[in-house]
Amino acid sequence: MYALADCNNFFVSCERVFRPDLERRPVIVLSGNDGCVVSRSNEAKALGIKMGVPLYQIRTIVEQAGVTCFSSNFALYGDLSDRVMSIIRQHTSHFEQYSIDECFFHIDHIPSDRQKAYCEQLVRDIRRGVGIPVSIGIASSKTLAKVASKYAKKYSGYHGVCEIRTDEQRVKALHDFEIGDVWGIGRRAKAKLTAAGITTALQFAERSDAFARNMLHKPGLLIWQELRGQDVIDITDLPMKQSITTSRTFASAISDRTLLEEQIADFCARCARQLRMQHSVCQQLFVYAHTSAFRADMEQHYLSEIVNLPVATANSQELITYALAALRRAYRAGVQYKKAGVVLMKIIPENAVVPDLFDTKDRTKDNRLQRVLDHIDDRHGKRTILFGSQLPSSDSAVVYKNDHKSPLYTTDIRDVITVKAG
Repeated sequence: MYALADCNNFFVSCERVFRPDLERRPVIVLSGNDGCVVSRSNEAKALGIKMGVPLYQIRTIVEQAGVTCFSSNFALYGDLSDRVMSIIRQHTSHFEQYSIDECFFHIDHIPSDRQKAYCEQLVRDIRRGVGIPVSIGIASSKTLAKVASKYAKKYSGYHGVCEIRTDEQRVKALHDFEIGDVWGIGRRAKAKLTAAGITTALQFAERSDAFARNMLHKPGLLIWQELRGQDVIDITDLPMKQSITTSRTFASAISDRTLLEEQIADFCARCARQLRMQHSVCQQLFVYAHTSAFRADMEQHYLSEIVNLPVATANSQELITYALAALRRAYRAGVQYKKAGVVLMKIIPENAVVPDLFDTKDRTKDNRLQRVLDHIDDRHGKRTILFGSQLPSSDSAVVYKNDHKSPLYTTDIRDVITVKAG
């Protein structure tokens, strides 16, 4: 049996760990540059605040309802995620982290009649040890475990843990489960299934395997099998991203080339890290920056450069070097750039790299150094070590807007909470 642990409203929950006064009050967390809502407390959801809505569109609701806003604090969220995952790892020999706030783990070493109680205790241990509320779903497949975890999160009567063990429980759970909420069913797949009269997970699961394959090809067949209780999806077999992007709209437009290079280098390093995490490399990168289309009074310019790499790579330093060279070729002095980004393309598995006969780089040495840098970041926190081109300048503060950022309670000694005894 699989268990899927999912942290409830994770970013909001992280902020509440050090702000217990915000329990049962509406709270939202904003995306980079304080743009859109990326996490909501249940109270904020009850106010009608939607995921992804821009802050300016809900300003009236925020002010009238007293909604507390936070800028994204990924250093804090990443550290608390590591603490939650470390507790779960102690309870299983098979652990697969799926995202910053979700992981799958085996519980077959626990007798079946004690698995729910065991996971309920784990939920309490995580809440007591880290302060994060967690919901756990138990089932024979990963997809059904995801379904169960959503019910555990939605209904308090489950005490944080829902299990789908019998076929009767499976049918009941899928009967009212919307097809668009099924793991792996995206917007396009949902539209195709809805057009075919499929609106619930049970309706899809009760169709034939040929129907599933014809509608959604092999991925759809795997989902169909999982909804019927078969364990066929391996996280490591999920398709790798075909492109990886990091971009940002700046709070203040940038005309200084050095400051723009700093942002591009940082975007490139972030993309490269994602590339290495999925054990892949890229053969092409795209660098762009452009002015605001809403400022007709300013000179307009769209900077874009595509670089075909001589040898596919995921090495941060190498990708940054190519990205900055591309930026310098296309940069126009005096232009006010409002948004910039880096896209890594033509992604292939790392074991499919074709060596270049004329390549002069010592890639074994470079890759060994990159692994050391990644290990240091994993152990001591992201951005512990930066390349020189990423180092923030004195003007960096004007680039991003984070007016509501909380302290780095667990990763910066200067922000550690102090308690005074009276």
